[in-house]
Amino acid sequence: MGRKRGIMSNQLKEEIAKELGFYDTVQQEGWGAIRSRDAGNIVKRALELAEQQMQKGKS
Repeated sequence: MGRKRGIMSNQLKEEIAKELGFYDTVQQEGWGAIRSRDAGNIVKRALELAEQQMQKGKS
């Protein structure tokens, strides 16, 4: 069985990881090495960005 395609692009995940300060871990050890909290923070930040984009669209 193949892997599901992610909703978030790798570029977006990388940008958020850089912003949150753990991209070096991703580069050295891969996405599996980040903490659950960091993964949750990526999702939280992506939702914040999506909400901002929606608000811009309503203006």
